[in-house]
Amino acid sequence: MHRQLGDASFADALLPEKVGRNARLEQVDAVLDWDPLAEVVGDLYAAPEGRPSYPPLLMVKVLLLQQWYTASDPEIEAALWDPLSFRRFVGLGLQDPVPDHSTISRFRSALAARGLGERLFAEVTRQLDAAGWLVKAGTLMDATLVAAQARRPPPQAGPGAGSPTDPDATWTRQGGPAHFGYKAHLGVDAQSRLIRRAVLTPAHVNESEVADTLISGDERAVYADKAYESKARRARLHARGIKDRIMHRSHKHQRGLPYWQQRRNVLIAPVRAPVEHVFGTLKRSYGYRTVRYLGLARNAVELWFKCLAYNLRRAARLQELAGV
Repeated sequence: MHRQLGDASFADALLPEKVGRNARLEQVDAVLDWDPLAEVVGDLYAAPEGRPSYPPLLMVKVLLLQQWYTASDPEIEAALWDPLSFRRFVGLGLQDPVPDHSTISRFRSALAARGLGERLFAEVTRQLDAAGWLVKAGTLMDATLVAAQARRPPPQAGPGAGSPTDPDATWTRQGGPAHFGYKAHLGVDAQSRLIRRAVLTPAHVNESEVADTLISGDERAVYADKAYESKARRARLHARGIKDRIMHRSHKHQRGLPYWQQRRNVLIAPVRAPVEHVFGTLKRSYGYRTVRYLGLARNAVELWFKCLAYNLRRAARLQELAGV
């Protein structure tokens, strides 16, 4: 049983039309048909008995606001009491109560337990594809390290020691200082720069282990750096009619790369470079340098929602550029 929220009250009717308007949120809101997303999460907290809960789609929109405004659960709870644009976006009237931070946290945990974050992302991707925003000329694959929320194990714990509060976080070293946390892997549409695939793993997982998951299968080419090189992967791409644009690397007993492979790498590098811009946006604008939560499942939901939030803003921008 869900609460009935969002009905216009007398106080709402007295507000001037432009009060509480946020053009960016309205633009993003118009990108999607939200009803299919409501169906994905519709049976959460829908028991016929007990205290009425907040509509799940309202909670999905609250989690999206968190990403756009890099807010914690208590911060987004406080924010929902103030800007009218936030309340309008999620579907709250002036007289409606705001979900508290514990409600937001429980909803995120429910999404993680049911694997619904990925299903929400898939539905948004389907709609963006149907609208023609996914060009599919190529997929850009890459990964970035994201620090754990849990404190690093102390040096006396020994190399490779984990955290008792976040056992899913692990250590890795990639040509620099040791890193403790997670790794976010993305498959990005080369032309639109929309994220098509996303996977979160412990930090020690090699890029090549996740690579095939990032390939959608309908793109014309796959672009990636040398960390993704594999003879088997190249063969699979060839068999599926997908152009192999994975950079080459030197192998054991090989004295450098032949000139043609060096030249090929030089040509691939600028084409795959935009994937770095996507990661840069997630880190700068969405605060994705450190995960917010403990455990792989909850942090995976965070990644899905950051990708959702990024894609909705990106799609709104593409609509604006196209004059739609």
